[in-house]
Amino acid sequence: MTGECVLSEICDSQTYVRTMHKLSVFDPTEILVPNTAVIPRKSTLLSITEHYLPGAVITQVPRKYYNEQMGHDYIQQLAFSDDIAGIKVAVSAKFYAISAAAAALKHVELSYTRFALNSLRIKYQGSEGSMLIDFSAVHSLELIQNLQNAKSADCLFGLLNNTLTAMGARLLRSNVLQPLTDVSTLNARLDALEEFTQHEEMFFQTRQALKPFLDMDRLLTALITIPVKPSLKHSEQSVNNIIILKQTLSCVIPVYESLASARSELLVVIRTLCGADRIEPVMNLISDVINEDIAFSKSPLDLRNQRCYAVNSGVNGLLDVARQTYKEATEDVHSLVAGLAVEHDLPLELKFEVGRGYYLRLSTSDIEDKPLPPVFVNVVVRKKVAVEFTTLELVKRNAKIGDSLTEVLLMSDKSVQQLVEDIRKEISSLYKVCEGIAMLDMIVSFAHLCTVQDYVRPEFTDTLAIKAGRHPIREKIHRDRFIPNDVYASQQSRFQIITGCNMSGKSTYLRSIALTAVIAQIGSFVPAQYASFPITQQLFARVSMDDGIEANASTFASEMRETAFILRNLGKGSLIIMDELGRGTSTRDGLALALAVCEALIESRAFVWFATHFRDLASILAERAGVVNLHLQVEMKDPNTMTMLYKVIDGSVQDQHYGLALARIVGLPWGVLEKATLVSKMLSGRLEKQKRKSKALHLSRRRNLVLKLKETLFQARDGNMDENALRSWLAKVQDEFVTRMTKLSEDIVADGDDENEENGDQYIENQQERDNEIASDIAGDSDLDGGADQGC
Repeated sequence: MTGECVLSEICDSQTYVRTMHKLSVFDPTEILVPNTAVIPRKSTLLSITEHYLPGAVITQVPRKYYNEQMGHDYIQQLAFSDDIAGIKVAVSAKFYAISAAAAALKHVELSYTRFALNSLRIKYQGSEGSMLIDFSAVHSLELIQNLQNAKSADCLFGLLNNTLTAMGARLLRSNVLQPLTDVSTLNARLDALEEFTQHEEMFFQTRQALKPFLDMDRLLTALITIPVKPSLKHSEQSVNNIIILKQTLSCVIPVYESLASARSELLVVIRTLCGADRIEPVMNLISDVINEDIAFSKSPLDLRNQRCYAVNSGVNGLLDVARQTYKEATEDVHSLVAGLAVEHDLPLELKFEVGRGYYLRLSTSDIEDKPLPPVFVNVVVRKKVAVEFTTLELVKRNAKIGDSLTEVLLMSDKSVQQLVEDIRKEISSLYKVCEGIAMLDMIVSFAHLCTVQDYVRPEFTDTLAIKAGRHPIREKIHRDRFIPNDVYASQQSRFQIITGCNMSGKSTYLRSIALTAVIAQIGSFVPAQYASFPITQQLFARVSMDDGIEANASTFASEMRETAFILRNLGKGSLIIMDELGRGTSTRDGLALALAVCEALIESRAFVWFATHFRDLASILAERAGVVNLHLQVEMKDPNTMTMLYKVIDGSVQDQHYGLALARIVGLPWGVLEKATLVSKMLSGRLEKQKRKSKALHLSRRRNLVLKLKETLFQARDGNMDENALRSWLAKVQDEFVTRMTKLSEDIVADGDDENEENGDQYIENQQERDNEIASDIAGDSDLDGGADQGC
């Protein structure tokens, strides 16, 4: 628990995709539902929640807890005083969010703990402002967990997680699962990251300053909670918390000093949050009550002594007397042990454990096979290396020390609890310091990765362009052998069909695109030589071929279910990667389904990378506007050798008969292979001849060429080329366009139907007139400067 109450009210679809995404980000251990969601029958939302979050405990609470007025009362009582007005505006008319908050806070109050007044960090967070990533994408892209080994760090979170604090690690995990969509916020993070990469001294100073930080989030949560039943253990923990807070706040000033030369907006804001004026009021409160020499220690004995002497002398006279008693009792124990060592001529070691108190230890080599004197009781042999024991007198002294320590803690408790109460008035400032430290830690973690790997700052435009992009996780594992690839996608190349033989690298290529987009929208540099991204609103991935045994679902049923989910929730701002759709059923039905899905994805105007072994799919869609064919290159020096080059190149996979080559390698009879090769070439020839005679095909090619010209002119208009360079470049574009258009016209004549030559000529003239009209419209839309027009 981190002492934060996040309110959300989500307008969702029937699949509750946004609700499930929000829940997965917080990774809850317990989910509250009204009892009416179970009785008389389980609601659809509850069933979906149980399916996607099987590890969470579903707890039914009375429907009356979901009370809007009670929610408003909780906000008034628990939120920071300075934040109440803003929260009320944010949650205005948010009936469901306020009612759910009332039920959650009531349940926590009755079952776990209470919160101090005006000490809870409450904020409203809608479903907008972050990228939506579906569950299958989180799993298949290995965003949080490696697919083969759950404990491995070979996942995106493990790659990016070089954080030094628990707060930074939590913030990073949240950002990996819900990347940002606000360009100004992303650029602020990138500016800060770039400054760290350029100023090595500031980077190392900041990392050094962050190392001593403890988990400040959990510490502040412990300070604002009030136990239902106060106990001695709570008193002990309160003293520990104050000591930890004292040490943590002493680490803030070094962070402030490490950012002295910072110039980027985000780092300046973080430096301001870490200023002395933020922590001095709390430090002064602590110094008035707590001994300045006290520091947190993990040793049980040192920690007990620190709790005993934490409160300053002179604050309470009776407390000073109790501490003197504790001191004398402790000295008596040391005197007792020293006397026993002399009396029995044994090198006794005095040890301490929380549950046992003081006890004695001897190495087995010191006593050999001699029996211990009868004064020593409760003898325990530890792995034949040491013997542990005590005496009745030592037990009595331990009891006396415990009684005196309890008296000290009870007397200290009043001063400590008053101090905690005073600190709670400043808790909002401490939370802001904590948030600043978490953000700084995450940015420094990115900077550490960028210094180790060759990463580049991304840009945010309307075009997705990556030069020499790499799969970040695979690169970490196979750094010396990884082959980078280029990526380009715009609205005229938004649907990219990837073909190639098995093990050629199609899945790795697809995953690298999605992972790089996620990394960019977290605010980090990306693994490439250059990278430009449009803002992705939704990320979908269908790349798994595993049967869902636990759901009694076949490969085909699983992929159809995931595909249906994508089609219901995609939009223009979506990025989709799909691998091998339709292979779980017959070839004819699989191709038909894949083609229908592709048509829907093309119409959605989303950016799609579609890997397939259906070569017909690539040829059928090749001339559709927005479709691009790519393939992974394979080198075949002879019929019996295949070398994977893992390089993406233009065009669909060439008909090199990879299946026949593989059959040849495994030793299929020569006669069968010869017959198969002959049939394959005959079928390919027929298909190509039919394709070349299609007038609709030529029309599609012309329209694609004109649309690409339009996109090129728009990019020239929005670019930053000087006038002379632009004029020269446009002249080259013009020559290339005319050459390719002439070639298309010649192909129509060459491949036209001999029986309809005159009709073919008329068709060509009509299409040329139509293309000229489109080109005129494009020139008007492009609105290039006068110099550019003259160049055309």
